[in-house]
Formats: sequence, structure tokens, C-alpha cells
Amino acid sequence: MPLDKLALELSSQHHPDAKHILQQVEGWQRLRSKVPTWTGIDGIEFPPRLALEQCSGEVAARYKSCVVKRLLPKGATAMVDLTGGLGVDFSFIAPWFKQAVYVERQAELCRLATHNFPLLGLTDAQIVNADGVDYLRQMEQPVDLIFIDPARRSETGRKVVFIEDCEPNVCELCSLLTEKAKYVVVKFSTMLDVTASVRSLGCVKEVHVVASGGECKDLLLVLKKGVDNAQEQPTYYVSEGECSVQFDAEEEQHAMVTYAQSLGKYLYEPGAAVMKAGAFKLMSQRYAIDKLHVNTHLYTSSKLTECFPGRTFEVVQCLGFNKKDLKQLAVYGNKANLTIRNFPSSVASLRKKLKLKEGGSIFLFATTIADNQHVLIVCKKII
Repeated sequence: MPLDKLALELSSQHHPDAKHILQQVEGWQRLRSKVPTWTGIDGIEFPPRLALEQCSGEVAARYKSCVVKRLLPKGATAMVDLTGGLGVDFSFIAPWFKQAVYVERQAELCRLATHNFPLLGLTDAQIVNADGVDYLRQMEQPVDLIFIDPARRSETGRKVVFIEDCEPNVCELCSLLTEKAKYVVVKFSTMLDVTASVRSLGCVKEVHVVASGGECKDLLLVLKKGVDNAQEQPTYYVSEGECSVQFDAEEEQHAMVTYAQSLGKYLYEPGAAVMKAGAFKLMSQRYAIDKLHVNTHLYTSSKLTECFPGRTFEVVQCLGFNKKDLKQLAVYGNKANLTIRNFPSSVASLRKKLKLKEGGSIFLFATTIADNQHVLIVCKKII
């Protein structure tokens, strides 16, 4: 039954538990695709909407678990999650440890964790209702891992993207965090400036950018005592669906990029994680494909490159922007998926000029190629 109809029915019945029932139904509906393992277990209780929106999805949580297992391959003794929240990340990371502590300052989320964790098999998890920073400062014994997911909203509800504006401020806590743990995994907003963040923290061993469905889902920084980013650049791990790329900033800086003299049979558009990580020159060298322009992050090749971390298209035609060329668009109908890359126009204004509706099987890329010419590349999607 749709949630609004259920709300009306419960209201008409003056059901005493209407609010709780609606919260549970909405929670199950919102998490059934986001965290299917949880919704497949009878008895799991769900929180109010905000906690549902802020929690990690299962794919992202499993990725974090894989990161932790690689960092600590022989198993580990103890971990602490200083910002427990709903506990999705904790539930996938904690089984790797003999001792796992969940810290959360909201009493209701702690109550839910107390109820849910045993159902998820976390019978020995320690649940602490406290402020994470206070708990960190009182920790007597160091642990193998600290996980922290700073809040990215101000007191007025405004979204923030700078490390210094998050709560708690990891920059201020960096030395303490790395003193208390062998590794510190920090989850940040995907809007964060990665280069500036590495510079601010100064002890970043790894940067993880995770994307799925064409959208960045997670940005993780792994901190470690003894790492000095003035001398040592972090390793970047880019996960784009089924494809992954590993590199460091120096490798990207010195990568040998080749520029296309002409458009090949295939066109490649890097995924969101690649774009976020800034692996632009590396794509050309690593996959033996030609970049269209120094500022155009699109690539081409005559032979198909397998497992490119992004979208791959077959080039149908390359048009200029003169009247004669644009008239040829009519053969593709009045629908197309339009993308702008290094081009002096917005999607909306160009769509209006070309009299195109959104949709269909044709993809158009308005972009700039190596000789600074503006072109419209007509494609069909392969991957």
C-alpha cells in the first residue's frame, strides 16, 4: 500500500501507533534497494527520515569493508566508529574485528543499534551513547581502526563541503586520531576539494573515490601517523562500477598524454569518480586512447578499449556548427541525450537552439577538439 494511503487509513482509525508504523514502513521502502541485507531481516527497526537519507548504501558500506580488510589483512583486534549514525557502515566493517565500539550521541539511534545489531549478527558490539570527540579524548588504549563520518550540515541545515566546516573538524583532531589508531578512515562529502583536503590534513595515505550509476557515492581518506604529504603523495583508488583505477598524483602529473588528430570510431567519457580524482592525462596513457583537447576530458580510439572506467560510445558522425552540418541532425529525430564538455554554452540553451527534446537512443557531445574547433559528436552508447 502506498505510504500516503496507509497514513490516511491509520489516521481514520485513530491508530495509537500510527507514527511508529508509518516510520517503519517508510524505512523499509527507502532501504530495500539501498541496504537490501537489512531489509531482508525480520525485526529490523528503522529511524526517522533524516537518518535514512544520511546513511550509507550497502554497496558503499561493502566497499569500506574491503578497504579495511586490505589495510589490515591478517585480521584486527579493535575498531571504533566515532559517528555511528544508523550503523550501516559499522555493520559491514565490525565483523572483521574482535572488538567493535559504536559511538553515537543520539540516544534514539543508540536504542535502534541495541535492537538491530544482534539481529545482524553483531552480538558483541559495544554501543556507547556519547559524543564521539569526547570518547576519542578519553580512549586509553589505541585501536587498529577509527572510522569517522563528520556531519556535513551546519546548525541551520546548510550543506557544507570544506573540512573545516564539518563537525567534528577532522583537521583539528588529526594528530589525536592518528595517535589513537593505526589507521583512520574518514568519509567526506563528494563535493570536497580533494587536493585541498590532502594539503590541509597532511597525513593522507589513501584517497578512495567511489561511483556507481554515474554518480559519486563516497569519498574516503585514509589517514596514518608518519605519513607526510609534503614528501609522499597519497595513492588514489578510483572505483567506477565494475572498473577500478589505482594511481598517485605524481603519476598523473607525469603521464604521457596523446591528443587526437582526428576522431576515431569510439568515444570515451570518464565516469564521475575519475573526474573527481582528476585522472585526466592518465586515462590517455593507461588505456592507449587519445584526448580530444587539453581541456576536454573526452577520449577517442579506433579500436575498442575494454573496461574503461566510464561510458563508451560508438561514433556515428562528427558535425560542425554551420547551418549545413546542423541540418543533418534532422535524420536522428527530435530527441537526443545532450552533453556539454569544454563548450561555450549551457545544455539548456544549446538544446533550445537545436530544437531537441531529452531522450532517445542518440547521444550528442558538444565539445572542443585539439584544433580548438567546436564540434557536435553524434554517438550511440555501447557501455
